[in-house]
Amino acid sequence: TVDQQVLTVKNSGADVFMSFAAAKLSAQAIRKAYDIGWKPVYIVPIGGSSKHTVLEPAGLEKAIGIISGSWLKDPSDAQWAKDAGLRDYLAFMKKYYPEGDPEDLFNMNGYTMAQLMTHVLRQCRDDLTRENVMRQATSIKDLEMPLLLPGIKIGTSPEDYHPVKQIQLARFDGKHWVRFGELMGR
Repeated sequence: TVDQQVLTVKNSGADVFMSFAAAKLSAQAIRKAYDIGWKPVYIVPIGGSSKHTVLEPAGLEKAIGIISGSWLKDPSDAQWAKDAGLRDYLAFMKKYYPEGDPEDLFNMNGYTMAQLMTHVLRQCRDDLTRENVMRQATSIKDLEMPLLLPGIKIGTSPEDYHPVKQIQLARFDGKHWVRFGELMGR
C-alpha cells in the first residue's frame, strides 16, 4: 500500500498533495488521506480521476473535494444529456463495445483519438504515404471534436505532436466532476 507514503507527506506539514499514482495506488492514497482526517488541497492527474477505476474503489465520499483537470465531457453529467456528440459516442459504445464502461476516460479518449485519426486520413485523400500522413497529422489547427469540452480544440504542428493543449480544472463533488475556472493551457 501507499499508506506510509501518505503519512510521511502529511507529517511533513504539506497542505497540498499531488498524487501521480496508478489507479489502485491512487485509490489507496485517497482512502488513507480521508481515513487519517488529512484534508490538503488534493490534486490528481486526468489519468487518476476515473470515477469507476479510482474514485469508487476509494469510496466516493472520500474523494469529495479532489481536483483534477478535464478536457472531455462527462457522460454521467446531466448537462450533456442532449449533446449530439455524446449521444453518438454512447450509441457507438452500445453497438461496438457493450461490455465497456462509457464513463471510463480511457474509452472516451480512445474514441476521440480514433475520430482524430479518421480526420487525418480524410485529409490525406488518396495520398496515404507516410510523408503525407505525417504532414496532415502535424498541421491540425483549431479542430473541434464532439467530446471535447467547449472551447478546447485540437492543434498540432511539426514541432508539437500533442493534440490537446488545454484543460479545465474540476472538483469532485461526490457524484460528478464540477468544472471551475477558465480553460488553462496554451
